[in-house]
Amino acid sequence: MALGDLVVLNTIGCNKDGNNHNMTDGNGSVNGNGTSGNQKAARLSISDEIVSRRAQGDAVFACVASASSNATSSIVYLPPKVYLRDLNHDAFEASALSGPSESGLVSKWRMKDRMKTGSVALVLCLNIGVDPPDVIKISPCARMECWIDPFSMAAGKAIDAIGKALEKQYTRWQPRARYKLAADPPVEEVKKLCNHCRKNAKSERVLFHYNGHGVPKPTANGEIWLFNKSYTQYIPLSIYELESWLGTPSIYVFDCSAAGMIVNAFIERQEWGSGVSSATAMKDCILLAACGADEILPQSPEFPADIFTSCLTTPIQIALRWFCPRSLLRDSLDPNLIDSIPGKQNERKTLLGELNWIFTAVTDTIAWNVLPRELFQRLFRQDLLVASLFRNFLLAERIMRTANCSPLSFPLLPPTHQHPMWDAWDMAAEICLSQLPTLLNDPNVEFQPSPFFTEQLTAFEVWLEHGSERKKPPEQLPIVLQFLHPRELWNTRNILFGRQQHWECWKHSQCSWPKNRAMREPLAFTMTCWAPTNVKMGLLWCRLIPECIHMGPAWLLKSPNRRKQGF
Repeated sequence: MALGDLVVLNTIGCNKDGNNHNMTDGNGSVNGNGTSGNQKAARLSISDEIVSRRAQGDAVFACVASASSNATSSIVYLPPKVYLRDLNHDAFEASALSGPSESGLVSKWRMKDRMKTGSVALVLCLNIGVDPPDVIKISPCARMECWIDPFSMAAGKAIDAIGKALEKQYTRWQPRARYKLAADPPVEEVKKLCNHCRKNAKSERVLFHYNGHGVPKPTANGEIWLFNKSYTQYIPLSIYELESWLGTPSIYVFDCSAAGMIVNAFIERQEWGSGVSSATAMKDCILLAACGADEILPQSPEFPADIFTSCLTTPIQIALRWFCPRSLLRDSLDPNLIDSIPGKQNERKTLLGELNWIFTAVTDTIAWNVLPRELFQRLFRQDLLVASLFRNFLLAERIMRTANCSPLSFPLLPPTHQHPMWDAWDMAAEICLSQLPTLLNDPNVEFQPSPFFTEQLTAFEVWLEHGSERKKPPEQLPIVLQFLHPRELWNTRNILFGRQQHWECWKHSQCSWPKNRAMREPLAFTMTCWAPTNVKMGLLWCRLIPECIHMGPAWLLKSPNRRKQGF
């Protein structure tokens, strides 16, 4: 019997047959058809069985009994032959490991080591006004850098404005990091910058962003190009030197033509190494490259020159600009209006916030469906900035493949540009954009939320009706966990989630309990409010107790009135 068999009911008792018709009065006496002695004997018998089969049950019993001693509620155990005794529960019990949670199933999927990106180095090698010798640009061509035309002002002012804009774009995803900018730097300045970032970050991750649109392509040996102090020569910098300066953990973003050369050189170097230290260093380094080793960046004026950076840092803006000419609104919507979308990304009730929320749900769902679980946890749950970059990297792959470019990453991700969830994103974006002219013309008009989440909730319900354990998991599960608004549909979401948790034997190895506080808090809050009066919510609590027991007894028993204090 699982830990979830322990249930706290306010005034309800259960006889041996599982019928709720024994009531306790205020003095603790028993009324009804059952006798007090038989009921106590049944409770003790079931209690002994739970303790013997689950050592963790003692901890949960202690914390619940302590919390309920100050109240009038009684503690009872549901009969094992009535509740949580389906074949899938028996199979789970047979495969479960005994012992504390550190050696149990929770440790298999829960991310133990959280990480944060503490420092960001932004290196811009634009050399505005001078094209690199190995790239031929035909006018008109892509010129925009961070949505700024570098030829609209003096070269010195332009690169400073681009650097500040890039820092602002990254700040949206990680506002607490330390940012350092190097514009057209010599090698010595980059070395000083890297050492400074590693010193400030200590054991945290460092992000190195390289824009090489004004220098030659990387070499086959994995060298990027910088300048000498007098800006008369291009000076190569090996990726191996750069890695030695930055140390680990680190993440590299290379926005330049033939960026795949750098990834290939990095992988070859790791293959030369051997032992545990080499494997650890390889795991602690993440690379994002704009294109393959034999590819050049798109030069069409339809795209900005830094289209890869735009996808990583301003995904909504570039996604809508790319989608608008391909949508049914291409004849009625001015693409320039996309820059004026009202709202903020963190305000869900605005147009921009709704689009950002849907985009996050779609990319998270695509990654959850195509990536191995360990890789998904590492890239999308360990570090907030890394998770945001990889969500946006999926968009970069979709957009840049239409321009004959294939962005690369290390670790290597499977192709996702044709995933069916992109069609759901296109439909949601089209519905939201259809309201844009009206919202801009009349600020008093209220934005109508997209039916995206409601539709995905319906699709999840259909899967529950017709799916089985022999089929693949439902694609909509991550979206269901992010479905927070409107509140009147919380109950429906939780009931469906409870049905899925009830019979899905793969839930421990999949994404079942949300790791993000914004996703986790409303789910726990709604279950806390409704558990005493709704049996389905109570059973959902029981099934999730083994998942969240690592959060401690205080989290399990926290009052919903204090939920804003965090979990």
